[in-house]
Amino acid sequence: MLSVTVEMEIGRDADATSASSAQAQRGAPNSIQVAVEVHADFVRRSLRRLGVPDSLADDARQQVFATYARKIERIHAGAERAFLFSTLSYVAAHIRRSLARSRELSAHDVLEVADPSPCPDQLAEQRQARAILCKVLEALPVDLRTVFVLFELEELSAPEIAELTGIPTGTVASRLRRARAEFRKAANRVRR
Repeated sequence: MLSVTVEMEIGRDADATSASSAQAQRGAPNSIQVAVEVHADFVRRSLRRLGVPDSLADDARQQVFATYARKIERIHAGAERAFLFSTLSYVAAHIRRSLARSRELSAHDVLEVADPSPCPDQLAEQRQARAILCKVLEALPVDLRTVFVLFELEELSAPEIAELTGIPTGTVASRLRRARAEFRKAANRVRR
């Protein structure tokens, strides 16, 4: 009896697999099963990159595909990935807001809250460090300073800087190398 049950289950799994591959081959892009098979990893990665904690990512992914299932008739062929990304963006934003609210509530539950503002000594040190940084940056030529600030302070990538400034990526890399060397020299002069 057990072997008959196992064979029936194997047969069902094989039928389901062949049916889903047949649907994919026939071009049934709105099939929920096909969408999950094709886009599940993309949805989970995107949710994580949009700030959903790992512990909530699987539940969020399920919400995304539940919304996909409810609205499957309205999704145009070829627009599945765009629909999923739009949906996961909303789900991620909702989760981030919920987490922020729960943190606010837990922060209010604490009886004694430490003052997060820096003390006067720290403020003075920060002002002094900013003034030194400004002097060092002013010592750099404008073209080197621009690339240095965008890469090191604004944390843009070389391709983003190239697109923003209209210079080739290779030029961005060479200017960044030169800017770092000049920055070190200028910093040493200011420290003396």
